[in-house]
Amino acid sequence: MTTMPVQEVKRRGMSILDDSLASGPVYVIRNNAPRYVVMFADAFHEMEESLADARIAAAEADIKAGRTTRGTADELMAELLED
Repeated sequence: MTTMPVQEVKRRGMSILDDSLASGPVYVIRNNAPRYVVMFADAFHEMEESLADARIAAAEADIKAGRTTRGTADELMAELLED
């Protein structure tokens, strides 16, 4: 992943990121540490979809493996309040 100091972005504007974004997300460095990640909106939405698909797959695996229980909201609240 490409890095760029926040001072450079402030000085030259967001257009400075365009060339770097062509190769993927860019870490923006502030106080010598990664502070922000900038990416194209399409890449962000793709990442969101991938994460959602992974969560669904994990939930389905939990159901198939019997690691889930059924109950009502009231039962869940009662169980949570017991602890």
